[in-house]
Amino acid sequence: MKVILINGSPNEKGCTFTALHEITKVLEQEKIETEIIQIGQQPIRDCIGCRKCMELKNDACIFGDDAVNEIIQKIKLADGLIVGSPVYYAHPAGRILSLLDRVFFAVTSDDFKGKPAAAVVAARRAGTTASLDAINKHFTIKQMPIISSTYWNMIHGLKAEDALKDEEGLQTMRNLGRNMVWLLKCIEAGKKAGICLPETEKQYITNFIR
Repeated sequence: MKVILINGSPNEKGCTFTALHEITKVLEQEKIETEIIQIGQQPIRDCIGCRKCMELKNDACIFGDDAVNEIIQKIKLADGLIVGSPVYYAHPAGRILSLLDRVFFAVTSDDFKGKPAAAVVAARRAGTTASLDAINKHFTIKQMPIISSTYWNMIHGLKAEDALKDEEGLQTMRNLGRNMVWLLKCIEAGKKAGICLPETEKQYITNFIR
């Protein structure tokens, strides 16, 4: 089994990475393969609502000049997903939101359905719960179970050294990791017992203005 972790911070080894790395320790102890994807500091296009991905139905964004399509394929092949972001002005970093908007809009198949996911945020002080909410909405529209912990999935600090002193935040990450392992193993056991994902009804689109 494998879990993909996306570091939405431009800082490769900052607070967000510190939180994600704490989770990987638990996952790897339980023989779960991990990969932290650093989106780095390169530009990521925003979604322009062209809907070409919905027309083509190939689980890819029409723009292939950044990391979005590669990340889509990695998530599709993984068993679980964790998205981390710093908090900027009480919301997730703009580039991680652009990435998630395009990833989740472009995937028209059911390949994300039933895949456990979690959001993790890092902040100096506040804006964390609003940021978690913004990221989690991507998971819920794709029928992905959300992994919770013993506190909201957040860590505090201005730099990595600060985050390492947030004992409760680090503990929250470890418990998140344990909950991810538990659900992954439950899903695997369910598959072996012949328990399949529920069938999704045909989607009806209802507009409010007629």
